[in-house]
Formats: sequence, structure tokens, C-alpha cells
Amino acid sequence: MTIEPVHVVGGGLAGSEASWQIAQAGVPVVLHEMRPVRGTDAHKTEGLAELVCSNSFRSDDAETNAVGVLHAEMRLANSLIMASGDANQVPAGGALAVDRDGFSDAVTARLEAHPLITIVREEVSGLPPVEWGKTIIATGPLTAPSLAEAIAAETGADALAFFDAIAPIVHFDTIDMDVAWFQSRYDKVGPGGTGKDYINCPMDKEQYDGFIAALLEGGKTEFKQWEGTPYFDGCLPIEVMAERGPETLRHGPMKPMGLTNAHNPSVKAYAVVQLRQDNALGTLYNMVGFQTKLKHGEQVRIFRTIPGLENADFARLGGLHRNTYINSPTLLDNSLQLKSRLGLRFAGQITGCEGYVESAAIGLLAGRFAAAESLGQSISLPPATTAFGSLLGHITGGHITSDDEPGKRSFQPMNINFGLFPPLEPGTKLRPDGFEGRFRGKDKSIAKKKAMSARALADCRAWLGGMPRAEAAE
Repeated sequence: MTIEPVHVVGGGLAGSEASWQIAQAGVPVVLHEMRPVRGTDAHKTEGLAELVCSNSFRSDDAETNAVGVLHAEMRLANSLIMASGDANQVPAGGALAVDRDGFSDAVTARLEAHPLITIVREEVSGLPPVEWGKTIIATGPLTAPSLAEAIAAETGADALAFFDAIAPIVHFDTIDMDVAWFQSRYDKVGPGGTGKDYINCPMDKEQYDGFIAALLEGGKTEFKQWEGTPYFDGCLPIEVMAERGPETLRHGPMKPMGLTNAHNPSVKAYAVVQLRQDNALGTLYNMVGFQTKLKHGEQVRIFRTIPGLENADFARLGGLHRNTYINSPTLLDNSLQLKSRLGLRFAGQITGCEGYVESAAIGLLAGRFAAAESLGQSISLPPATTAFGSLLGHITGGHITSDDEPGKRSFQPMNINFGLFPPLEPGTKLRPDGFEGRFRGKDKSIAKKKAMSARALADCRAWLGGMPRAEAAE
């Protein structure tokens, strides 16, 4: 039997993962990537799965962190993105961070070498033709305007958009380590880490107050054509956070908790700026949580007031680009298929998930769904108790209806979190000795997370069929 290829539009993390899953199922794939024929404001290379905002996949803790559970489920499903991330990790405390170039090179090489994958470098300027048959649009937050317009025309709904900002990267050898010091928060040791995986720059109250004032007064890049477009809370520019109150940053990316100044242990910092390793060589560090729309000259001036960064040389300054996503709960069915055109699916950030890992996970699901259809199999949805199922449920219908506008859903981009998981079943034992009443506050919260994580991974194994290769991958 001749199997028609599935077309995938977009070679980011979602499109790369979707293509891999389809091909691994024995179905041919044509992967369309517009770079280098057409570039974007954020991408710098023509590699597939290029990371443009951060090099971190966030926490790898599969017991008490929802994104860590998603990592584990993707590994069970033989994810190309996770395999490439694991092979190119750099120290980052409890997080999984990767060497950007090594990661992209690994994904690109695996896809180029696969006998069932054909990569076509071209821009798909309109909606994919019906003649292509089964197709996945995984163009991400940087969808070309012409394609975005075609999507809007097809769905009869306007695409929603939000700003996304990227953080500066500093050359390590220009950081003053007589002022700064290495330490992970609470000395936490993560994958490939030592407990000293972040560079910390301390501020006293006077320095912090001056820094906040400079952020508020500094010149910003303006995008008048995008005014009124909401920011995503998980990637707010630091000056926008500062506008929400002078203490906001000190309780966000600049919080001093869990850190002790190695040069002066007796003095508690009022605020701390952290930098995380950005490449395998350890020559570049990115400023954690410092996404910004400050003009480049202002960034250099203001960020060099941070103790330890007075002579910093910036390999890349922060920037701002526009992200686009669709109203998925209204437009897509529960297998990510466009209701108005069967056979056309969406995946990745354009669906309204947020984050590298989440985008790749939705690509993984879209790829599996498309492959199953191509092989004449029924589509099996992941259980809602899994991270896969929780994220899919958020995208395709897990939203409240507005009281003011009946029938209109409130839909915003979301990272995976335990709030998306169904509650534990009544009577679930959180500890083997049965003394549930002794749990208090944080301890009980951690126990609940562990129980939800264990349930998710067990249900994911069952969904995947308990395949020996899945258990081996874990």
C-alpha cells in the first residue's frame, strides 16, 4: 500500500518533533521550512529547532514539577527534542538547559538522515493546498504574515497576538567574579550540575532602587502597529514588570532567596541578578528573566550598573518580536484538527501553548495523530491525567465561558502546570503510613504533586501501550 506523505509546515521544535514522530511510525514526511529563503526577526541561523528566547527547557524534576513530568512523558514517547536536549545539556541547577548550536545541529542531522523525511526550504505563503492531504501547520509564534492572513481567512476569526521578548547574553570573561559568585538557588544540584550553576550579581537597596528607576526612565523600542497587544505573563519584559510596582522584580527574577554571597556571607543581598550558562563551552551566559524592549544603547548603559557587570561585553542584546496564536478551543477539535477543514492540524505555540517543551509536546501529539490516520488507525487521545492530556485539554477546550459574553471563551497562552491536571481521586493516599492529617502546608502540597506526577507517568505508560522501548527510554 502506498502511503501519501504528511506535510509539516515549520521547522521549529513542534514541526521537527511532529516530523520525527510521523516518520518513526513509518509514514513519509515533507517538512517545509522557510529559512533561509525568508528570515525572521528572532532567528539567527537556518538550523531546524533553533532556540531563540532561552536555552532552558526549565525544570527536569519529574516528581514535583509539571514541566519535569512533561519531559519524562516525552522521553517515554521517544521524543527527538528531548533526546537531542539530553545529549547537549549544560549545567543549570535543577533545570535542563542545552547548548543552543549543538542542540539544533543534532535535531537537524537526525531529520536530514531519516529516509522517510524530505526537507524543503521554501516559504508556504498561503494556506497549504488541499491536494497535500494531511498537513500540520507548526509555524510557531513567528508565522509569516501572509500565512497568518490565510489562516484568519479560512477560520473566519482574527489571530490573537502577544509580544515576546528575548534576554541579553554576556561574555563570561567580562563578568567581575570578584563581585559575582557561582551558586544555584538553595545549592540545588540538577542534571549535569554541581549546585553552583548560576552566576549571581548582588545589589543592596540603594543599587536596586536606582536600577528600577533607570528601567522606568530608559528609552524603549516602540511598535505602534502592535499597540494594545497583550504580553504573555511568563515572558514579560523587565521594565513592564517594574511598572507593576518597585518590588515586583525583587519577588520575581531578581529575588535574593536561597543565595549567600560567597565574598561577604554575613551581608544579605537586597536583590540578585542571575546569569545562566548559554553554551557548552561556558563562554556565554544569559541574564535570567531579563527579556526587554529597552533600546540597545540603554541596555548597555543600564545593565552595566549591575554589580559585577560594570565591564560586561554583550554577545547579544535583548529584543522584542511579535508572537501569533489562534483561538484553538473554538477552531480545533480534540485531535488538533481544524474543524472547518479536516486533515489540517496545528501544532506548537501557534495553538496557544507556551514554552519550548510544551510546543514540542504538542508537535509530538499532532504527529502521532496524523500518522495514525495515515495508517488507517483510530486516534487515541492521551488521558487527561497525563501532562500530555492536560496540555491538550487546555488548548482544545479547558476554558471558562465569559459571563458577560455567553459562548465566548477566555483563552490565553499557558505553560504546563499542575493547575491543568485533574484533581487527585478522593481517598488518594499521599503517604504509605496513612497519617494524612500530619501533613501541613508545603509538605502536603509537595506530596500532592508527587502523587499527581506518579499518576501521570503510570497513565502515560499505559496510553503508550507499556512498550518495552518506552520503559527503557525512561
